[in-house]
Amino acid sequence: MPFWVYIMSNKHWDVFYTGVTNDIKARTAEHKQGRGGYFTSKYNCHCLVYYEQHEYIVDAIEREKKLKRWKRKWKLELIRKQNPGMRDLSQGGIERMMFDEIPGQHILGHSCF
Repeated sequence: MPFWVYIMSNKHWDVFYTGVTNDIKARTAEHKQGRGGYFTSKYNCHCLVYYEQHEYIVDAIEREKKLKRWKRKWKLELIRKQNPGMRDLSQGGIERMMFDEIPGQHILGHSCF
Protein backbone atom coordinates (compact mmCIF):
# COMPACT_ATOMS: atom_id res chain seq x y z
CA MET A 1 0.00 0.00 0.00
CA PRO A 2 1.48 3.39 -0.90
CA PHE A 3 1.64 6.28 1.52
CA TRP A 4 1.53 9.89 0.44
CA VAL A 5 3.05 13.10 1.75
CA TYR A 6 1.16 16.05 0.34
CA ILE A 7 0.90 19.82 0.54
CA MET A 8 -2.37 21.72 0.32
CA SER A 9 -2.62 25.50 -0.13
CA ASN A 10 -5.18 28.26 -0.34
CA LYS A 11 -5.96 30.60 -3.24
CA HIS A 12 -3.44 33.21 -2.06
CA TRP A 13 -0.58 30.71 -1.74
CA ASP A 14 0.19 32.19 1.67
CA VAL A 15 -0.64 29.09 3.71
CA PHE A 16 0.70 25.58 3.26
CA TYR A 17 -0.53 22.47 5.02
CA THR A 18 1.63 19.35 4.94
CA GLY A 19 0.03 16.00 5.65
CA VAL A 20 0.42 12.26 5.24
CA THR A 21 -2.18 9.68 4.20
CA ASN A 22 -2.61 6.22 2.75
CA ASP A 23 -5.55 7.36 0.58
CA ILE A 24 -4.71 10.60 -1.19
CA LYS A 25 -7.95 10.62 -3.17
CA ALA A 26 -10.18 10.45 -0.08
CA ARG A 27 -8.00 12.79 1.96
CA THR A 28 -7.91 15.44 -0.75
CA ALA A 29 -11.69 15.22 -1.08
CA GLU A 30 -12.02 15.71 2.68
CA HIS A 31 -9.89 18.85 2.54
CA LYS A 32 -11.90 20.22 -0.38
CA GLN A 33 -15.15 19.63 1.52
CA GLY A 34 -13.81 21.37 4.63
CA ARG A 35 -13.57 18.12 6.58
CA GLY A 36 -9.79 17.78 6.42
CA GLY A 37 -9.14 19.26 9.81
CA TYR A 38 -9.30 22.53 11.69
CA PHE A 39 -6.26 24.19 10.07
CA THR A 40 -7.15 23.44 6.45
CA SER A 41 -10.76 24.37 7.06
CA LYS A 42 -9.90 27.66 8.78
CA TYR A 43 -7.43 28.74 6.11
CA ASN A 44 -9.30 27.29 3.09
CA CYS A 45 -6.48 24.96 2.04
CA HIS A 46 -8.38 23.17 -0.73
CA CYS A 47 -5.73 23.00 -3.44
CA LEU A 48 -3.41 20.00 -3.73
CA VAL A 49 -0.16 21.54 -4.98
CA TYR A 50 2.37 18.81 -4.19
CA TYR A 51 2.53 15.12 -3.42
CA GLU A 52 5.08 12.35 -3.21
CA GLN A 53 4.67 8.63 -2.73
CA HIS A 54 6.42 6.44 -0.17
CA GLU A 55 6.43 2.70 0.23
CA TYR A 56 6.59 2.69 4.03
CA ILE A 57 4.57 4.74 6.51
CA VAL A 58 7.64 5.45 8.66
CA ASP A 59 9.35 7.07 5.67
CA ALA A 60 6.28 9.14 4.85
CA ILE A 61 5.91 10.34 8.44
CA GLU A 62 9.61 11.20 8.63
CA ARG A 63 9.36 13.22 5.41
CA GLU A 64 6.19 14.98 6.59
CA LYS A 65 7.89 16.03 9.82
CA LYS A 66 10.90 17.28 7.88
CA LEU A 67 8.76 19.33 5.48
CA LYS A 68 6.77 20.82 8.36
CA ARG A 69 10.02 22.26 9.75
CA TRP A 70 10.95 23.83 6.40
CA LYS A 71 10.72 27.56 5.82
CA ARG A 72 7.87 28.73 3.61
CA LYS A 73 10.36 29.74 0.90
CA TRP A 74 11.80 26.21 0.74
CA LYS A 75 8.33 24.67 0.46
CA LEU A 76 7.44 27.06 -2.34
CA GLU A 77 10.64 26.13 -4.20
CA LEU A 78 9.86 22.42 -3.79
CA ILE A 79 6.32 22.89 -5.07
CA ARG A 80 7.37 25.04 -8.03
CA LYS A 81 10.08 22.55 -9.00
CA GLN A 82 7.49 19.80 -9.45
CA ASN A 83 4.42 21.93 -10.15
CA PRO A 84 5.65 25.11 -11.89
CA GLY A 85 2.13 26.28 -12.73
CA MET A 86 1.01 25.94 -9.10
CA ARG A 87 -1.97 23.96 -10.35
CA ASP A 88 -4.42 21.94 -8.33
CA LEU A 89 -3.07 18.48 -9.05
CA SER A 90 -6.35 16.83 -8.09
CA GLN A 91 -8.45 18.67 -10.69
CA GLY A 92 -7.38 16.48 -13.61
CA GLY A 93 -8.58 13.40 -11.79
CA ILE A 94 -6.78 11.86 -8.87
CA GLU A 95 -7.10 8.43 -10.47
CA ARG A 96 -4.83 9.64 -13.29
CA MET A 97 -2.60 11.56 -10.94
CA MET A 98 -1.71 8.51 -8.90
CA PHE A 99 -0.12 6.79 -11.87
CA ASP A 100 2.28 9.62 -12.64
CA GLU A 101 5.90 8.75 -11.97
CA ILE A 102 6.90 12.34 -11.18
CA PRO A 103 4.38 14.77 -9.69
CA GLY A 104 5.78 17.68 -11.72
CA GLN A 105 4.88 15.90 -14.95
CA HIS A 106 1.21 16.00 -14.04
CA ILE A 107 -0.13 18.85 -16.15
CA LEU A 108 -3.78 17.89 -16.18
CA GLY A 109 -4.49 20.05 -13.15
CA HIS A 110 -6.20 23.40 -13.27
CA SER A 111 -5.39 26.60 -11.50
CA CYS A 112 -6.72 26.40 -7.96
CA PHE A 113 -9.06 29.34 -8.21
